[in-house]
Amino acid sequence: MGKWLNLALETYPSDAHRFLKKQKDRFANPVGTTIEREIKSLYEELLREIDPERVSPILDRIVRIRAVQEFSPSQAVAFIFSLKYLVRRELEKELRENELFDDLPGFEARVDEVGLLAFDIYMKCREKLYEIRAREARAEVSGLLRKAGMIGMVPVWKAGIEKDNGG
Repeated sequence: MGKWLNLALETYPSDAHRFLKKQKDRFANPVGTTIEREIKSLYEELLREIDPERVSPILDRIVRIRAVQEFSPSQAVAFIFSLKYLVRRELEKELRENELFDDLPGFEARVDEVGLLAFDIYMKCREKLYEIRAREARAEVSGLLRKAGMIGMVPVWKAGIEKDNGG
């Protein structure tokens, strides 16, 4: 699990990666603390049947951070898929010796399912961010027009009102 956490933290620039990894004070490093705690929880969920109602809040706490930090969709969720590679690399010998390769596709399917859930959560977070930014931009323009004394000069467009096409 620690190696998976490290792969997730390596997606940050090197200075941030070092800070997130080394600073253990949850108040000084809420991002690193949250990511570490939630990756542990996510790993435990991946070992059993996926329940989206249990997994979604865990993913939300990680992905929301990455959405606000302007990660691209693929960058935001890539750490989830990296677990498949990590398990194959780290457990190859045990998988062979214990004939567990038949169990691997089920585990990898759960990882894929979690990755798709994370993508959906990321997109919802980004939509919310864009809504907030659009609302702020409208308020700023409205404030500037009000200061300039032009607020009455701008026609108010109300949805549902039909135009008069008569002439």
